[in-house]
Amino acid sequence: MIDIIREIIQTLSNNKMRTALTGLSVAWGIFMLIILLGMSQGVYNSFNSGFMAQASNSLQIWGGYTEKPYHGYKQGRAIELQSGDPETLQTKGGVHVKSTLPILDGSTVIISTPRDYMSGYYMGVYPGYLKAQGREIIAGRFINELDIKENRKVIVMAKRNLNQLFTSAEEAVGQHVSIGGLSFQVVGVYSSEWGQEIFIPFTTARMLNGFKDDISSLLIEVQDMKTTADGEKVEQQVRNLLSRRHDFDATDQSAVWIWNRFTQHMQMENGLGILNMAIWVIGIFTMLSGIIGVSNIMFVSVKERTHEIGIRRAIGAKPRSVLTQIIMESVFITGFFGYIGVVLGIGVTELLNHMFAGSDFLKNPTVTIAIAMQVTVVLIIAGSLAGLFPALKALKVKPVEALRTE
Repeated sequence: MIDIIREIIQTLSNNKMRTALTGLSVAWGIFMLIILLGMSQGVYNSFNSGFMAQASNSLQIWGGYTEKPYHGYKQGRAIELQSGDPETLQTKGGVHVKSTLPILDGSTVIISTPRDYMSGYYMGVYPGYLKAQGREIIAGRFINELDIKENRKVIVMAKRNLNQLFTSAEEAVGQHVSIGGLSFQVVGVYSSEWGQEIFIPFTTARMLNGFKDDISSLLIEVQDMKTTADGEKVEQQVRNLLSRRHDFDATDQSAVWIWNRFTQHMQMENGLGILNMAIWVIGIFTMLSGIIGVSNIMFVSVKERTHEIGIRRAIGAKPRSVLTQIIMESVFITGFFGYIGVVLGIGVTELLNHMFAGSDFLKNPTVTIAIAMQVTVVLIIAGSLAGLFPALKALKVKPVEALRTE
């Protein structure tokens, strides 16, 4: 093995300029491929860490207005979700429906403490709502079943709400705030990059709303979903059940508005998959000029070493050994310069990671071990293909004719 490596180095040192220029094109192709893959990974990480990905296994439903007449009703009729809808969807929605969580939106109110005040609006929710939305409690707790049962006046605030009213999340927990003239105790603080809703128990919100039977929206958690077809099937099942309860045409898309986060998530994932594939195609075509250059070097090398190959064949060298040496020379050139491109590309992606730190568009646009392994496989395959045809040409050299060559 050491002898083969020495032969490879000796052969390449005889054509330094040609090897360096060809290797530069290989390095450039890999360099661009690494940067593009790193940026693609950053977009993918941003998508998967975002709100849409975290709350992807859910459907949210709002009432709407009919666009089609149905059973004697004219179009334009308002459809209001009712408190009985969650139970119907839970029991008849099928195996994919995990839970149904009604939501009651409140009005904009003034929230105040002795320190300061702010305006905001509250939402009446059930204990599973925050988890279904992909958000996390950073201090205290979320609304629990006892809060629901006893109609407690407790609230959970967003971290973004705290700057005016409290100095920290830990300080806020246990304190009281005034909402519309009523005293509420802060029991928890949640993290949120976008929303700043204030959550109170659903039953408390319903009490403040005069015990009306209407609900603002409905969040459905789904499970065991794998394809876009599964998401569309559940959505249609929900629409069919609501159409029977509220007496509207099941094909009327405006009667109820359904935000199918699962199918939207799948569509975005498919789009990112296509983007990643396109990047690989672009990167490989960028590498192609370098690979062709390596193959040309090996053809020239075979021609210059015709006499040497003839001697080796005459003294008993097997075709396999000649084939192996030429392919290994090609893999060495491709791998050596390719890894220069990998190192430079990783350096640039780390720089991008530093520049876009905290950005919502690119999160950690660096190359993972899996991507590095994929690039390694590409280098090996490319190097082998670049040396294969010159090696096959070398095998066609007849020892007698080669020995005559000067």
